[in-house]
Amino acid sequence: MLLLKNGLLNCMDRPAFVGDILIENGKIVEVGERLKAIGADVVDCDGLYITPGFIDAHCHVGMWEDGMNEEGADGNECSDPITPQMRGLDGVNPFDRCFVEAYESGITTVLTGPGSANVIGGQFLAMKTAGRCLDDMLIKAPAAMKAALGENPKGVYSEQKSSPYTRMAIASLFRETMVEAQEYAHKIALGSEDPEKQPDRDLSLEALLPVLSGTLPMKIHAHRADDILTAFRLADEFDIKISIEHCTEGHLIADVLREKLKNGHTGVVLGPIISERPKIEMRNLDLRAPKILYDAGINFALMTDHPVIPIQYLPLCAALCVREGLPEQSALEAITINAAKITGLSKQIGSITPGKDADIAIFNGPALDVRSKNVCTIINGRIAHNIMM
Repeated sequence: MLLLKNGLLNCMDRPAFVGDILIENGKIVEVGERLKAIGADVVDCDGLYITPGFIDAHCHVGMWEDGMNEEGADGNECSDPITPQMRGLDGVNPFDRCFVEAYESGITTVLTGPGSANVIGGQFLAMKTAGRCLDDMLIKAPAAMKAALGENPKGVYSEQKSSPYTRMAIASLFRETMVEAQEYAHKIALGSEDPEKQPDRDLSLEALLPVLSGTLPMKIHAHRADDILTAFRLADEFDIKISIEHCTEGHLIADVLREKLKNGHTGVVLGPIISERPKIEMRNLDLRAPKILYDAGINFALMTDHPVIPIQYLPLCAALCVREGLPEQSALEAITINAAKITGLSKQIGSITPGKDADIAIFNGPALDVRSKNVCTIINGRIAHNIMM
């Protein structure tokens, strides 16, 4: 047992207060004031600021390993624009030192997986940032299916002189693949009645069945406003649930975006917001976008898109949003509870709530003050980082 005493708690599910957190068997057991527990290791957090562990809702940590160049680049299988069977689980290196940099900054969970070279690129996973091996770190795999619209797949395959060259071809390939998956599902249903009608196993189409059934969301890379709207059009055609990843021009159509999200979609994962503008479709990148989405009533998470922004700067991204007018609490929510909700993990992480994983970040000042330092990170109830003593 571990008992954190007298910290300023920002639990995300109640107003901030000075209180205690009791942790046992990797879970938060109790949150309150003047808690006692016989046999618990007590940590005095007087004067310290405590938040839930931060969540990066979209990155590629472990898929493009730090300082490894081509040998460590395992995020894009550029041999085919349709690769839903690719699993981030098989490409991530949990020993990449950037996982350490993540938890040393208070980041306890990441959604990581394939990049955006392909129209349908493969499966994301959700994992903790500390553990002996991937089995210890894994939360959920697959956690989402990755797809991409716009400049990335266009650029990769036009260089190879193969389809897709255009946005029309990207949407067409997406449709063709989803229709094939629907037909595959129908054949499986027929085969359950008559074994002779059972189709040959197809791992590519099989990977899309949970997307079609609504049990696996799709993360769709879309920067430009027209690509964002195409993503919703495709989602509505196949009755699938999506999140808009990047959403760089979402602030230009905030009213439309808000209405589209009402159709049961998982939300918006915004970013990277402090990068350069390396692509034409990012020309409208604007640090004021989070405030505009907030004013429009749109809940969103923030991402680093690591290695685009080094993962340890996720709280810096949130801090800069505050500078541009986003309320500080909303900025914290964008890297905690909102990120958990949008990625379907809010029953397990995202707030300091009894029953949830004991993922805790402790700072020597306000968490989004750039002068503050993370002094302790707890993941699954175990101390992963500690410079308090």
